[in-house]
Amino acid sequence: MNIRPLTAEHAGEVMTIQRAAYLQEARRYGAWDLPPLVETLDEIINHLKDGTPALGAFDGPRLVGSVRSRVDGDRMEVARLSVAPDVQGGGVGRRLLEAISTRAPEQVRVVWLFTGAESDENLRFYESAGFVRVSEHLDAVGIRCVSLEKKVISRSGAGHETLAGF
Repeated sequence: MNIRPLTAEHAGEVMTIQRAAYLQEARRYGAWDLPPLVETLDEIINHLKDGTPALGAFDGPRLVGSVRSRVDGDRMEVARLSVAPDVQGGGVGRRLLEAISTRAPEQVRVVWLFTGAESDENLRFYESAGFVRVSEHLDAVGIRCVSLEKKVISRSGAGHETLAGF
């Protein structure tokens, strides 16, 4: 598997994997209007063109996972982590999460994300990757979510950093 930057040309594949991956969450919450399921192709293209880190996991030519980010000052949100259902559980998500975290811009001090409060597998996964629960909120469709963070504690050459929970 190869992790590399995504471009606007990957938008259709990103949308396909994202929708397939988030169907399980939609079923869990009975919410078919989750933002990752209703995001348009144009919105994905625009996000991939905005210059924030966005990565894909490729098995040969096939995109099997993707992750994007949003940067706001010294904070970077890990957004839309998606893995094709047929390869979930094989380490793709872990590699994408680690890779996007190490590509945070220099000014970023905290990497954060959120997931549904009833998504026990997701919470275990993020906590095992060093993220710490910091708050709960209702999202745009009324689902109770948990925000998790990981502080960027040091930087070492070549654009890589070391991250730690707090």
